[in-house]
Amino acid sequence: MNSKPGTQNPKLKTNRMASITFITGGARSGKSSFAQRLAEQQSDNPVYLATARIWDEDFAQRVKRHQDDRDDRWQTVEEEKELSKHDFTGQTVLMDCVTLWLTNFFHDNDYKIDGALEAAKAEWERFAKQDMNLIVVSNELGMGVHPENELARKFADLQGWMNQFIAQQADTVFLMVSGIEVKIKG
Repeated sequence: MNSKPGTQNPKLKTNRMASITFITGGARSGKSSFAQRLAEQQSDNPVYLATARIWDEDFAQRVKRHQDDRDDRWQTVEEEKELSKHDFTGQTVLMDCVTLWLTNFFHDNDYKIDGALEAAKAEWERFAKQDMNLIVVSNELGMGVHPENELARKFADLQGWMNQFIAQQADTVFLMVSGIEVKIKG
């Protein structure tokens, strides 16, 4: 990929209706907890949009821990890829997370960056046209250890480009560092 896909097409912002808060950071930086607090402050009945595929038992336990963090105010919608098929008009939606959602596209496109990025961006554009308050959690993979294998390096690139694409459209962007939110846009 020769260009940075996240920095292209500034007209996209005019096509969306969602109010977007983008929260990024490293593993265990407090992204999900902060996002959940924001959603609970903004709505009495927020929607948790879970994008995970359960790959193994360890991952199932991680999902369970996230589920246990939410009380009965929350409505949970599980969707691995097709976010736009759900109507979230007028709701506060916490999408957790872009990394897991993007993994599904990467896997289903035989680990090809271009196909995965194109499909994810197209789905994102359809999804973000809804009139909703959207809080999005993602991982900032590029700040960690340089991946040792080609597949991991490809995914880190894919994640970085998708993060740029979403952050460009976001009204507000936070970077989480050691449990502390740092507002970097908006």
